[in-house]
Amino acid sequence: MSRLPAWLRVAAAMFAVGWGANQFAAMLLVYRAEDGFSTEAVTALFGAYALGLIPALLIVGPVSDRIGRRAVMRPVLVLSVIATLVLVLAHGSLVLLLIGRLLAGVASGAAFAPGTAWVKEMSVGASGTGARRAALALSAGFGSGPLVAGVVAQWLPAPTVLPYVPHLVLMTVVAAIAWSAPELPTIPGRRTSRRSVEVWQALRSRPFVLGVALTAPWVFGAASTSFATLPTFVQIDVAPIAVTGSLAGLTLWTGVAIQPLGRRLGNPRVIVTAGLVASAVGLLVGVALARTGAAWLLVPTAVLLGIGYGLVLVGGLTTVERLAHPDDLGTLNAIFYSLTYLGFAAPLLSTLTLKALSPTELMLVGVGLIAVTVPGVLVSERVRGR
Repeated sequence: MSRLPAWLRVAAAMFAVGWGANQFAAMLLVYRAEDGFSTEAVTALFGAYALGLIPALLIVGPVSDRIGRRAVMRPVLVLSVIATLVLVLAHGSLVLLLIGRLLAGVASGAAFAPGTAWVKEMSVGASGTGARRAALALSAGFGSGPLVAGVVAQWLPAPTVLPYVPHLVLMTVVAAIAWSAPELPTIPGRRTSRRSVEVWQALRSRPFVLGVALTAPWVFGAASTSFATLPTFVQIDVAPIAVTGSLAGLTLWTGVAIQPLGRRLGNPRVIVTAGLVASAVGLLVGVALARTGAAWLLVPTAVLLGIGYGLVLVGGLTTVERLAHPDDLGTLNAIFYSLTYLGFAAPLLSTLTLKALSPTELMLVGVGLIAVTVPGVLVSERVRGR
């Protein structure tokens, strides 16, 4: 295992935890069909993940800056396994499903900010290399989990149990790879007051406020809309569970494929703006989907929203990497990810809003929100590496 680059061993852990976090996306139809849960209930369970994730992000990210990345990542690998085991046992129980989703959220929150900082610290290369690697690992895990779970749930028996087995196997392999990954020593001596001042300076800077805080919810807002909201606009007659999982995989793997473009675009403002424009076009295609009922339009919509997801994610991470003091990177990443995961509320909010608005009107509201956000990104200052 030691022959693997250190950053790749950490990225493998992020990939596996991301797999476990998002495999549930393919299970929404399963729980509606097998257990009779309502659309509101399953979308609420999907979004409940963020209730565990955001507090864990905000607590564990700063802790990892002080005690080290490995000390917090080891328990996370165990917790990710426990979360999946709870989901395996949860057939027919909303309470157990909720507990499993909350535990998956805590595991993700405790992994992603320290993991992103750890990958950056182990990466050698131009500015933004670590951010791109972390974003690729996270996106690949998010995309692979529902893709595999959807195929298993569609065509194998025990659809509420077997879809979770691949993650348990994956975690066994990844734990062996990542358990003893090397890390940089923590940096002693900076007073808490000095840390607080530097973090606050970064948070109130124009690049963060206009280029990150206002746009971060679109990361998972765009992605989750693609595979949790848009499929409800049409009737999917053939293998609906596998199709839903495949849409999640297509969306998130498109995000993986597009992220290297960020290296060529260079400026985080340009990266984020391009992602927002792609998301807006994807929502406009969603209007056509809603009005025509043409299910094939789910594919270009997933691709466009996947592009938006990937570019806004890597643009935000690059901005944070350039703004943060090296030993505050876990803290800043935690705040950024907390903002992105607000987007997981999008499917539930959409389900509730559709009681008052038509699907076309809902998509146009999203386009309008993007339209008022883009000018702020364009006037945010170019951030220089620290």
